[in-house]
Parts: sequence; C-alpha cells; structure tokens
Amino acid sequence: MTIAYYGYLALGGALSLVGLIISQRLKAKFSKYSQFPTHSGLSGQEIAQTMLRDYGINDVQIIESQGMLSDHYNPLTRTVALSPEVYQGRNVAAAAVAAHECGHAVQHAKAYRMLQLRSRLVPVVQFSAMAQQWLLLIAFLTLNTMPQIMLATIAAFAVTTVFSFITLPVEFDASRRALVWLDRSGITRGAEHEGAKDALKWAALTYVSAALSALVMLLFLIFRYIGSRED
Repeated sequence: MTIAYYGYLALGGALSLVGLIISQRLKAKFSKYSQFPTHSGLSGQEIAQTMLRDYGINDVQIIESQGMLSDHYNPLTRTVALSPEVYQGRNVAAAAVAAHECGHAVQHAKAYRMLQLRSRLVPVVQFSAMAQQWLLLIAFLTLNTMPQIMLATIAAFAVTTVFSFITLPVEFDASRRALVWLDRSGITRGAEHEGAKDALKWAALTYVSAALSALVMLLFLIFRYIGSRED
C-alpha cells in the first residue's frame, strides 16, 4: 500500500511537471508562429468570418476577448471569442487558433455528438469543480470518521475527470476540421500549414495532460478511500 501510495504521488507530480512543460512549450510555439505571416494577409477575425461563411453559418458572432490564449467558442451565446493576438493577428498562429475555434462552431452546426454531450455536462461539471474545493480538505480530515465525504469527493472528481476525457475528441475534431479547411481554402500553404498543424498539436497536448492528471488524482482518492477501509 505504501509503495502504491508514493507511486501515485510521484506520478501525479510527474504529470504536473509535464503539464507545465507543455504549457510553456505551447506559449513558445504561439510566439514563434505569431512571427510567421501567412501569404493571405488575413487577420484571425477575417479568417473566422471566411470559414463560417464557407460552412453557411450566419448566426455566430465573432468577438474580441481579453487575455492571451483566451480564445473559445460559446455554444450558448453562439459566439467565437478571439484573444487580441488572434483577432488582430495576420500570422500562422492566429490562423490556426481562429480556424480551430470556428471548428467548434461547425461542430455545433452539424450537431456533433461529443460537443453536445460536453455542453450538457457543463452545469454539472461547474458544480462539481466548485464542490471539490471544499470537499477535498474535509475529506482527508474526516476520512476515518466520515468516509461518506470522501465518497462525495470521489464522485465530484469522477465527473470532472469524465468531462476531461470527453473534451479530448471534441478538441481533436475541431483541430482536424480547422486544418482541413485551412488547406482546402488555401489560407495556409506549405510551411505555413505545417506550422498551423504544429501549433494545434501542442494545444491538444495540454488537454491530454489535464485529462491524465485528473485521472491520476481520481485514482489516488479511490486508493486512499480503499486503504482507509482496510485499516
């Protein structure tokens, strides 16, 4: 039990370190490809408009958000929010991110099942994530006297872990749609397209790292609960 306990801690620490490295690598890639202009000269906002128009999507608004890498698609408000660097940028990084976020809008328009599932889970996940902050400390303090709290904590982490893994195909598919469209439309060509692919690959790896870290934490909590029952 002791070996397994420390093994989970070591694995969790290793994944946290890997996640940090990937995050830093993503920022470096974004910075690199932000210096790589596209031959089309279109801004991220113009690229997003063009992609949505090509797919016949006319009810999605493109807005400028605040903060680096704050780009996202909101299916409830039907908005593609692009960070200033992407919204105004006329480079490979801006093209890749703008097309990726529009890829989510295309998923929505085509009723992509995994996106629909993720959207339905959002309210539950938000509640679970908030509950985790309060439950985790209490669960360890009362593990031997009130194991039900640890079970509730495990349930909350299970919800967010499942959500993390459901997110993976949604993000991969949005990147795939983005790259296919960028190539077909001629927005990115040759080295530009390879750069867009590289940038989106590192963005996807952040979601993989987060999902694995969530799984390890969930398994650790389950292990602690089982261990306390055997004592």
